[in-house]
Amino acid sequence: QVQLVESGGGLVQPGGSLRLSCAASGSIFNIRAMAWYRQAPGKQRELVAAITTGGSTNYADSVKGRFTISRDNNKNTVYLQMNSLQPEDTAVYYCNAKQSIYDYWGRGTQVTVSS
Repeated sequence: QVQLVESGGGLVQPGGSLRLSCAASGSIFNIRAMAWYRQAPGKQRELVAAITTGGSTNYADSVKGRFTISRDNNKNTVYLQMNSLQPEDTAVYYCNAKQSIYDYWGRGTQVTVSS
């Protein structure tokens, strides 16, 4: 079992920044990739950014150039640096880990971008 705990969400004004953190614990061996997803009210959950064990990254077109995913292997933590936030970024952000045939999810952290 892999446990994922997100933190760093909150309320920011348009143009502001937030950094989300996801701490992984438990049986964290052989995790193939970790990712951030988000789900806005009335919309499907969508991939925001992903990072593989080799360090390759992938971003949704809507966040390219604004968001950066990174990892700290010593802390077993992945981050999502979010800059130039816009109201359209408002959503619950979920940390995801892929291990073998399983997907693990955190509880989510709310990000609200509003003036």
